Amino acid sequence: AVATDNLGQNSTSSPVAITVETSSVVAGPATLAVLQGATGTVSVTLSSAPTANVTVTSAITGDPDLTVTAGASLTFTPANFNVAQNLTVTAGTNTADAGAHGTLTLSATGFSAATVALTETAATSGSGYDQWFMTLYNDIKNPANGYFSPKGIPYHSVETLIVEAPDYGHETTSETYSYWLWLEADFGRVTGDWTGFNNAWANMEQFMIPSATLQPGQNTYKASAPATYGPGEPIPSDYPVALNSSVPVGSDPLAAELQSTYGTANIYAPAWIMDVDNKYGFGQCEDGTSTPSLINTFQRGPEESVWDTIPQPDCDMFKFGGPNGFLDLFNNGGGSFATQYKYTDAPDADARMVQAAYWADVYAKAQGKTSSVSATLAKAAQLGDYLRYSMFDKYFKQIGNCVGSMACPAGTSKTNEDTFLLSWYYAWGGASTGAWSWRISGDSIHEGYQNPLAAWTLSNDPNLIPKSPTAKADWATSLTRQMQFFQWLQSSEGAIAGGATNNWGGNYGDVTKPPAGDATFFGMFYDPQPEYHNPPSNQWFGYQTWPMERVAEYYFVSGDPTAKAVLAKWIAWAETVTTANPTTGALTVPGTMTWSGQPNTFDPNNPGAANTNLHVTVTGSSTDLGVAASLAKVYTYYAAKSGDTTVQTAAQNIIDVIHKNFADSIGFSAPETRTDYKNFNVPYDNTNLEGVFVPSSFSGTYPGGITINSTTNTFLSIRPWYKNDPAWPKVQAYLNGGAAPTFNYHRFWGEADIATAFDAFAELFPTVTPPAGF
Repeated sequence: AVATDNLGQNSTSSPVAITVETSSVVAGPATLAVLQGATGTVSVTLSSAPTANVTVTSAITGDPDLTVTAGASLTFTPANFNVAQNLTVTAGTNTADAGAHGTLTLSATGFSAATVALTETAATSGSGYDQWFMTLYNDIKNPANGYFSPKGIPYHSVETLIVEAPDYGHETTSETYSYWLWLEADFGRVTGDWTGFNNAWANMEQFMIPSATLQPGQNTYKASAPATYGPGEPIPSDYPVALNSSVPVGSDPLAAELQSTYGTANIYAPAWIMDVDNKYGFGQCEDGTSTPSLINTFQRGPEESVWDTIPQPDCDMFKFGGPNGFLDLFNNGGGSFATQYKYTDAPDADARMVQAAYWADVYAKAQGKTSSVSATLAKAAQLGDYLRYSMFDKYFKQIGNCVGSMACPAGTSKTNEDTFLLSWYYAWGGASTGAWSWRISGDSIHEGYQNPLAAWTLSNDPNLIPKSPTAKADWATSLTRQMQFFQWLQSSEGAIAGGATNNWGGNYGDVTKPPAGDATFFGMFYDPQPEYHNPPSNQWFGYQTWPMERVAEYYFVSGDPTAKAVLAKWIAWAETVTTANPTTGALTVPGTMTWSGQPNTFDPNNPGAANTNLHVTVTGSSTDLGVAASLAKVYTYYAAKSGDTTVQTAAQNIIDVIHKNFADSIGFSAPETRTDYKNFNVPYDNTNLEGVFVPSSFSGTYPGGITINSTTNTFLSIRPWYKNDPAWPKVQAYLNGGAAPTFNYHRFWGEADIATAFDAFAELFPTVTPPAGF
């Protein structure tokens, strides 16, 4: 529905999935996978009340090894027609039927029939953890549970009212897609069915990777002049900033190779965030109505938290915002702007997609089904080819002791401008007319973004080595550099500190120089909180478990002794700051991590030198189930390779406690108290650097006429639709002086981390079964 006022401004309502039907049987989920020797459940209701009692009968066609063992005949009355009744499907143990498909048809006189697509899946181990994985997989894929949009796009979370990196639960990110791919890779391992994995990649490619139409004019890109320098500034109120063409920028060594390899100048990479249901009303390229639409949020320095952001369309056609759309909130164009597009890539998500593709390759190969995934693997390799754009200084300047935007020299080749590490982002854009285009790499290099398994894959797996002539060698170098990076950043206790940057403060130290005596890594400065300071980007324990899980998987496939040494020290520390007690049900991970001191300046001749002056302190705790599951996977892969049975038990304890104590009707969750929700209506405060800053020179509107100006804006004022969210009364009560609200969230990545933790344990310890009662 589109409402238009007397000024011609319009607003589009959120989309609602509509099914036009006569009276029908309703069944969920729409697809169900059942392990051999196990059962699956289908929920059945009627869409409308019958005039008399009605019996729903069931029949399975296709796979003869699938049978209905309970609920084959269900009776509904005019009073209970919409109360769900369950039907049980049981898979036999005929190994010849593993991977077979069937169709469950549910029929009733006077009602249209419902169907459920069934898959009989191989019992790959004697472990009940396989069934745990399949049950959660079915919960996630059940349309009634709300993990996916009507177009099959995974939401960041089932819940809509949630503010973290995405500012709304029904946005999505490339991170979410990467976890979906991982989930489907594990499903393929268990079932031998690779349709879900291929479909997930196709969906990501369709909606997240800008088409040629959405990135016009990339063939105008000049590798000798990638972009005009624009300084980063410390706080949002320092924006907009002026571009400066006098600052030297280096040359792009990838553009010609990639264009020659793939026959196009277009970038093959997903944007990092998307408004799935067009909640803001921008539409794609501001057409106002299309769903989904690509957007951006963070863009104004390290102190800009999500509460300070001003969401804007990736394709800015000046229909919304001010006279120059949203551009002059960020850049001072001297009064002259052109309609344009700009996309930001999240390298850690891309690398996780490659990681998922690697496991798909391994599992499919073991099943003799490589041909089932070969086309998708080729796309993953292509994504890895372009992912190298994240390995450079932001403006392709030379790496090492780079201080002063004018003094720091332009890079001339990979030899002097390639970090071989994954930075926080890379980005590209251009004029909507196609007249010009640009590309940049990232400011900061965060330890939590590194992925040695992806680097190993892209330089060793024949099915995933990219086509470009230099890609394999680049990723081989990256693998070595990433492991050195972890060694350099490992604290005295074992935790991994923040990262490094070649571009201090985003302006090469023009505003504030790096601290005197700051340690360096290949000439790049140590940064305990790379990229973001509000909150600090390395205080979250998830940025410990995520990269260490990748190191553990790399160790599992390679046996690299460096990886083992880093893991052994890290795991010894992690076991002292986490709890998983199957007897009491207690499950905790660190709440906040703070850092003191710094590492030694890196010595390539002594890469494993102990950092006796670098320390971490843990305060508080949380019950973050996704992070806990990620920790379980670190333990699982390490234990499987090293034979450490104590660590194996620690992994099992985590997944057992999650399964027994935190299950709910649609997955797993734990209560979270959100004191940060006080920021919903905080006005801008330049002293405490909180709130939405809008320069006094700017005045504009969002779709629907929502104002953007320097005097009235808050996080809530530019998102007034939050007041209509079913969860809003709990937040409003808090804003009125009540207690901080508590929510149980179902983040897609968190549920997928739990599911894949179940599956990893089932795969690597197939003879271990859940204890009684779990």
